[in-house]
Amino acid sequence: MNFKYLVQRSALTVLLIFLTITVIFFFIRLMPGDIIDYLASSGASQEQIDRTKELWGLDKPLYVQYIDFMINLVQGNAGISHQYRQPVFDVVKPRLMNSLVLLLPAVVVNFLVGSSLGAVIGTRVGSRLEKYGIVIPTMFGTVPEFFMGIVLLTLFAGGVFDFFPTGGLVTAQTYADNPWSVYFTLDFLWHYTLPFLTLTLGGIYYSMLVMRSSIVEVSGQDFMFYHRIKGIPRRTRLLRLMRHASLPVVTVLPGSFTTIISGSVLIELIFNWPGMGLLLIESTLLRDFPVIQVIFAVLATMIIVGNFLVDILYGILDPRVTVGQ
Repeated sequence: MNFKYLVQRSALTVLLIFLTITVIFFFIRLMPGDIIDYLASSGASQEQIDRTKELWGLDKPLYVQYIDFMINLVQGNAGISHQYRQPVFDVVKPRLMNSLVLLLPAVVVNFLVGSSLGAVIGTRVGSRLEKYGIVIPTMFGTVPEFFMGIVLLTLFAGGVFDFFPTGGLVTAQTYADNPWSVYFTLDFLWHYTLPFLTLTLGGIYYSMLVMRSSIVEVSGQDFMFYHRIKGIPRRTRLLRLMRHASLPVVTVLPGSFTTIISGSVLIELIFNWPGMGLLLIESTLLRDFPVIQVIFAVLATMIIVGNFLVDILYGILDPRVTVGQ
């Protein structure tokens, strides 16, 4: 991967983030209803409404609001939450951490487990393992994630088998005793199991199918025939085969990450997981637009940066890749 490719791809990523934040800013303000409508419907006086407009800068022209927002955003100030009366970043940061703890391991497990299963199945073309090995992962993958979550919740959390808690990050007592280390407690792991399984069970099959198809295709290429007649051990051949066949799987990583992010909103609601998705729903119901626009901006940035990292990884795996490709 050459330096020019890295610089151009980085510049394109920064431009995409800027344009995305701009679109989100204007889109949020085009939505019907805002904090002023909420106050009016709650019986606030005209004086209170005018004071609120002045306080939040809503009495300024839209282009002035946009300029002020971008300047403040660059300085690390995204405004004040209408609901929590706190800086938006202070509200979003702990929720973002909770979401990342749930999402990133799920993406990694989906990729590693799905690719490994696909590689094993792809090397046994025509066997029973190939015929029946894809059935169960495909069944899980075709079920909507929110429905999978409801089923797991019904079966293993207070329903048929009362093994796991019904929701939350940890119990109140655990959080009080370990406010900064809750992620390393058994109580967190106990609450983490069901939402994590919901995101992983439905996501493994796609990487598995792509890897299986790629393994079958690459296995028939000349260099693999050369490896066999040279007597290279089977394990070494399999590892080299997986590396060459992994490029299509890496290509679908951004799509898988986007799917998991979009599906996590309902998953967090079902399991009452205090992450970005649950915060988005709460803020939408209360018309907390400063928080809503930052959540959308953060989620969009995560997707754009994820695509950027995958492109860089693709360039490392295949140095022939150029910016145009």
